[in-house]
This record gives sequence, structure tokens and C-alpha cells, in this order.
Amino acid sequence: MTARRICGAWGLALVMAGSIVGQHLHAHDGPPFPIVSEQTAGAYVVSVWTDPDTTDDGTAGGQFWVVLRPAASAATLPAQTRVRVAIAPVARQGAERDGLAAPVNDDPGRQFVALLMDHEGVFAVRAHVEGPLGTATVESQVAATYDARPAPALLALYLAPFLLVGGLWLRLLLKRGRRASA
Repeated sequence: MTARRICGAWGLALVMAGSIVGQHLHAHDGPPFPIVSEQTAGAYVVSVWTDPDTTDDGTAGGQFWVVLRPAASAATLPAQTRVRVAIAPVARQGAERDGLAAPVNDDPGRQFVALLMDHEGVFAVRAHVEGPLGTATVESQVAATYDARPAPALLALYLAPFLLVGGLWLRLLLKRGRRASA
């Protein structure tokens, strides 16, 4: 195998690895987890899932998915069913923030809202359901934290020493190959 092909293979491998890592870094902030599971409230069975990321830049990093179904198995969930999710800090003073969840893929049984969580700590979470089947409220708490993964720019800085050592190793291999063929 020639030196040019070896360099090309290494370059292609690095580009592919970088694109895979980049997709994973930007694809998702972390797995959501349930804070309310299959709780019967009024005429509904409610589950609340969350990905409670704290942000300093004013973006709504606290994500909430509310999954609903009628408590009566024969009933269907009307399209007019709406959910309002509210959060409030527990351990310190702060304003309550709330938002109206939107149906995911026009399915009233799966609704999503993102809210601003401006500091780490425990937040009280309340999901209030209103619709033709009646009203219901479920409450829970969640601990919000900052996303601990490094920024993509820092990833390049962290990888630089490994790429440097790999480049030096490749250079040494190429020199040895030239000496052996001479």
C-alpha cells in the first residue's frame, strides 16, 4: 500500500469520525426521563417526561412532554384537549413560568412545551389538563442541571493532542516505508 493511499485512508477515517461525533453532539441534549408515570387524574391518565436543562442565555432548555390517554378505556381523547405546564423554583425565590403545550404530530395524546430554567436546582412542575373530558392536574419536582458536555469548539481542542500524536506516528511509518523500499 502506498503512502498516498495510507494518508487518504487516515484522512477519510478522521472526516467520518468527526461527522459522526458532530451529529451526536448536536442531535440531542440528553435522554428525557419520567417525573410522573401513568397517574390517573380526573378523566385522564397522565405521564410527564422531561429533559430539564438549565441555560444562561435565555433559551428555553427545560423540555416537557405530556402523554395523555382517557382513563375510561372506551373513550377517545378529544382534539381540543390542552395542557399547560408550569414550573417554579423550590429552594429560592423566582417567578413561576408556564407555557401551553402543543400537540406533537397533531396528536392530542402527546404534547410538548419548552420552558426557561435559568438556574440549577429543584423546580416544582405542574401539568394542568383541560378538555371536553374535564380538567386534571398532576404535580411533581425535577432537579435542573447544566448540560455538562463540552461545546463542539472545545472538542476540537481536546482532540488536538491525539491528532498530533497520530500524525507524528503516521509520519514515522511513512519514513520507515521509504527507507525499506530504498
